[in-house]
Amino acid sequence: MSRRALRRLRGEQRGQEPLGPDALQFVLPDDDDAEEEGPKQGSGGRRPGGAGKEGVRVNNRFELINIEDLEDDLVVNGERSDCALPDSVSSGNKGRAQRGNPEAKQDEDEAKAGFPEQENGLEDIDRILERIEDSSGFSHPGPPPLNSRKHVLYVEHRHLNPDTELKRYFGARAVLGEQRPRQRQRVYPKCTWLTTPKSTWPRYSKPGLSMRLLESKKGLSFFAFEHNEEYQQAQHKFLVAVESMEPNNIVVLLQTSPYHVDSLLQLSDACRFQEDQEMARDLIERALYSMECAFHPLFSLTSGTCRLDYRRPENRSFYLALYKQMSFLEKRGCPRTALEYCKLILSLEPDEDPLCMLLLIDHLALRARNYEYLIHLFQEWEAHRNLSQLPNFAFSVPLAYFLLSQQTDIPEHELTSARQQASLLIQQALTMFPGALMPLLEYCSVRPDATVSNHRFFGPDAEISQPPALTQLVSLYLGRSHFLWKDPATMSWLEENVREVLQAVDAGDPAVEACENRRKVLYQRAPRNIHRHVILSEIKEAVAALPSDVTTQSVMGFDPLPPLDTIYSYVRPERLSPVSHGNTIALFFRSLLPNYTTEERLEEGVAGGPNRNQGLIRLMLALRDMMADFRLSDLEPQEDSPEGEGDWD
Repeated sequence: MSRRALRRLRGEQRGQEPLGPDALQFVLPDDDDAEEEGPKQGSGGRRPGGAGKEGVRVNNRFELINIEDLEDDLVVNGERSDCALPDSVSSGNKGRAQRGNPEAKQDEDEAKAGFPEQENGLEDIDRILERIEDSSGFSHPGPPPLNSRKHVLYVEHRHLNPDTELKRYFGARAVLGEQRPRQRQRVYPKCTWLTTPKSTWPRYSKPGLSMRLLESKKGLSFFAFEHNEEYQQAQHKFLVAVESMEPNNIVVLLQTSPYHVDSLLQLSDACRFQEDQEMARDLIERALYSMECAFHPLFSLTSGTCRLDYRRPENRSFYLALYKQMSFLEKRGCPRTALEYCKLILSLEPDEDPLCMLLLIDHLALRARNYEYLIHLFQEWEAHRNLSQLPNFAFSVPLAYFLLSQQTDIPEHELTSARQQASLLIQQALTMFPGALMPLLEYCSVRPDATVSNHRFFGPDAEISQPPALTQLVSLYLGRSHFLWKDPATMSWLEENVREVLQAVDAGDPAVEACENRRKVLYQRAPRNIHRHVILSEIKEAVAALPSDVTTQSVMGFDPLPPLDTIYSYVRPERLSPVSHGNTIALFFRSLLPNYTTEERLEEGVAGGPNRNQGLIRLMLALRDMMADFRLSDLEPQEDSPEGEGDWD
């Protein structure tokens, strides 16, 4: 951030510096002392230094607009915090406070101790932003931040922008250097949080997508996306294009409806399969921009109290767009931003969790090195969600404790406590999921000791005897997070606890038998949301473990495994079947071109004139291709063939 922008942020403008000790400084008296202090004030509205109760002094007149919010400082440990005001307010009172009030200097020193000046410019700017957001109260309308230990699904706006994370890695100049000249090329209707509009996108016009507030109860607000008639027609055309299995038909639809969300999602998958990652990510960002422009005024991304029912097809596009954007961010090297997207998806429907984000959030927290958040989430949700019964949480939480114990900026007693908790939890995980050890060591290219590999508890029987649903969960976790265990210190710590578990097994610990009985009962069959998550993850080991009734279904990228209790707001009209009209020729043509209907061709001919013969031309080309591949000689039995005589099967 430039010096000029930093001065604006602090309320300092060139030519507006104070001219003297009391020049251009204004005092807003407190409401309860306004009447008492009124006669004591001078004609200029300034209060003499040290006379009566000290008011709020500002250098910039425009700061008086939000002065009521600035007066409501944060209360920490029952006392008013002196550091909640912006630097412009504190700097204006600095000299007078030292002269008129000897206690103010002590308060100022305490404030400096609470917020030490850092040489890192990014951390300094972030600290200023946090203080201004906390004092004004406009940027975070939702629940308090994570430090207050009140809400685990709290989402921060600034962490939804990948540039925030990239600037921490490479610096602001490297990230924003090429973006500044492009910012004024095109004006967009609104500012968005999920994505930044690009000048290469088509000009935005409302595609007919909107959001409606359904109800509010128990502190939660339930919303739903809606499609108007124009958008419904585009949706019907999209479904026809998907059935044709031709991506070019979706491209044609996007030329007329450039912000149709499902078309953007489906075309993004096609680009990704063709290794065009840049275009695939650009299409997902455009879909997110289209949906964010349709948000209801009361819909909040950060509050954690807004709900979207996944059973409604209109809402599923938002879930899938967020998930695909999160996947791109993780591959791009922005795990902290991807973690924020994961929390956002989970907050939309945390009870049902339609995309099963609990199978992924631990991985992103470890990659982002946000160990405290993962531990906090586990402690808050273990009682009512039984997170320890998921293999990913059973192994990731002790790993988070262990990695936390390796840090050097933590007191010694906390390091010891974290190491003990890590050992206790990893032993419980190995006892509950013994079939995960040998595949994990194989992923990490580690040859286990003979006493471990030949033991009946961790041997091949442990992996074979576990239920298929549990095998799927273990394969999903190891295929995604195995590289987090490759550190030599981590592997040495794991080896110590494996030996402890073997000693407990040989000693006949009753917990071993209890865990075995629990595995047989809990993991009979995985629910539908886990299958949906496995399909979206595209992890080969987990996809291979899917049951046959799932793999035999046709899975669409824009709506994988839709819920069985889907709530439809409108129904797709049935396409006229040529069989109903008894048209044998049309039925023959439709067998050549599955998306051919005589009704559609006639309508195109009436509307377009010269386009009347396009359907016939396509049919002639299809017939020509078929006849070129059709050879009578292929049907005749060969003389040299021993099976030439006799009837055909």
